[in-house]
Amino acid sequence: VLIAMAGIAIGLAVMIIAVAVVIGFKSEVRNKVIGFGSHIQITNLDAVSSYETHPIVVGDSMMTALADYPEISHVQRFSTKPGMIKTDSAFHGIVLKGTDYWDFFAANIVEGTIPQTPQEVIVSQSVLNRLNLQIGGTVNAYFVSETADVRARRWKIVGVYQTGFEQFDQLFIIAPMETASRLQGWEEKNYSGVEILLSDVSHLDEVADEMYFEVVNKVDENGYNIYYIQTLHQQNPAVFAWLDLLDMNVIVIIILMLLVAGFNIISGLIILIMESVRLIGTLKALGADNHFVRRIFLTQAALLVGKGVVWGNIIGLAIAAIQYFWHIIPLDPITYYVSYVPITFAWGWIILLNVLTIALSMLILLLPSMIITRISPAKVMHFE
Repeated sequence: VLIAMAGIAIGLAVMIIAVAVVIGFKSEVRNKVIGFGSHIQITNLDAVSSYETHPIVVGDSMMTALADYPEISHVQRFSTKPGMIKTDSAFHGIVLKGTDYWDFFAANIVEGTIPQTPQEVIVSQSVLNRLNLQIGGTVNAYFVSETADVRARRWKIVGVYQTGFEQFDQLFIIAPMETASRLQGWEEKNYSGVEILLSDVSHLDEVADEMYFEVVNKVDENGYNIYYIQTLHQQNPAVFAWLDLLDMNVIVIIILMLLVAGFNIISGLIILIMESVRLIGTLKALGADNHFVRRIFLTQAALLVGKGVVWGNIIGLAIAAIQYFWHIIPLDPITYYVSYVPITFAWGWIILLNVLTIALSMLILLLPSMIITRISPAKVMHFE
């Protein structure tokens, strides 16, 4: 019986941890992708294949029209320019991103501060280590213009950020928008595109579809650059395809754990019944019907399930809380995009797992309880 209760507890604990880890992992990776690229981007069509883009006109009227969408929480212009940074002993390909929205990078600054002038930039910890750069020092960067001229820039490193998303950390240097505009040499209102953040990501496809028919295949004010719209899923299809595969892993884990819990509770009830054959025979001899006797054992089994569920929640939530606060289990950020196993307490899912475990366990118990109807008082008494 104790083994049966332990099986239920361990099964529920594993399900809680699996859901907390997968939801936390997907949320963490998604937030980092959004931080580098937003929920929706409006760019020129050539931005689909390269960070070297032709500019589109993003005037105040366009920004106002986008801000009027009730689902949109923030709209910002941005510009990107591929280039290379070089030291005396090494060089590294990078993309300069100009922005005036610093919330994401400010939250991931590990040293220093965000840039305040066009001569200042922030780089990732990965780039800093790889090229032996120092905060407070300078970095030399080189860019090729449309006329094939090489433009050299020297910036002061005022901050170091680290998101753990090495795919992007090793790529981006972040600077104020004015820095990118001067480097590109574009006219006023010209930018690589617009980044759009939503207040609720569940409306992503709905808003993107609405914008698609308003924006796509329309030219900007210059009359020759065609607007193009992409969601974060379209910008990073491989990442989100990988995240979607994790859902299947969780489903498999939940099914296996429910089967284990069901098997254990069936075993526990059968043991209770077989150990109480004399009691069942005596009760029936005194006039108790099958329904009354089954109710006794189902009540006992329900208490067993209840104890298992309580302990399962205690174990699962305790392990999840330890990882949430102290990050005991690390991960390789190069492979997993995060430096530790992230945890999210999805209470809706946790409650659903509890309800599902209890409901399925009680439903499964109906079958072995039928054994009681086959126990004859006469045979029990004769045996005794």
